[in-house]
Amino acid sequence: MISRLGNLRPVWALGVMMTLFSSCAAKSPLRECELGIETSRGSVPVRVELAITEEEQERGFMERKEIPDGTGMIFAYEADRRMHFWMKDTPHPLSIAFIDSSGVIREIYDMTPFSLETVSSERSVRFALEVPSGWFSRAGVSVGDRLTEGSLAEIAGSRPK
Repeated sequence: MISRLGNLRPVWALGVMMTLFSSCAAKSPLRECELGIETSRGSVPVRVELAITEEEQERGFMERKEIPDGTGMIFAYEADRRMHFWMKDTPHPLSIAFIDSSGVIREIYDMTPFSLETVSSERSVRFALEVPSGWFSRAGVSVGDRLTEGSLAEIAGSRPK
């Protein structure tokens, strides 16, 4: 019996290593890309994480203490819908832009850390872009500005097949 257990040790160790590896892989960061926003003063870049799956969208920026200016997270959906966001477990103040399927920013709101108050789009939109609070204003981005065609293609190409 002891010799049989000894032969199982490598298999057991391999199983433990695979479990640890898979749990690390599940916590890997979201895919990233650089988007461009066309404004009246030119294109403004923003480096974003892509929240594509339901799990990624539910997690969002929860528990993130630092989100640098010029970065954000884009929530991309397959179809237009009214969107509803809150700041549960999110310590960093954010601004959110609701963006239609053609890339036009339709609404921008500021959100309060840890708030359970829902911030909703007034109309059906395809994307939501979260950035550090006030970034849109500091970057000169406003309602009516739009994502570049290349940005829309980048987002579309990131959807799982």
